[in-house]
Amino acid sequence: MKTATIPKKLQPILWSTDIKLLDIEKHKGYIIHQVLLYGTFEELQWLFDTYSKKEIIDVFINIPQKIYPRSMYYFVKNFILQLKDKNLSEGAYVTSISGKIIPRATRGI
Repeated sequence: MKTATIPKKLQPILWSTDIKLLDIEKHKGYIIHQVLLYGTFEELQWLFDTYSKKEIIDVFINIPQKIYPRSMYYFVKNFILQLKDKNLSEGAYVTSISGKIIPRATRGI
């Protein structure tokens, strides 16, 4: 069982919950995806020091989160995790809010 603690510097990345309330194992899906998406090199290093590459890839593939802008999804998938040859459903990861946002009031004009 992992006993690592989450450093305070990760609070802005794990913004939706106080890091003191996060369990490194129980909440690893949330932690892994948030750090992959928002983390700096140093924060990614912490991620790979805390979880094995196999665990990170397993979470990425088996617990997808629809939070990635398209370009970040492919960067994480193909370069950080080296899954270029793995066929994954883009729709399970890519948020629909990645393009131009048009205010509702102007749609009918």
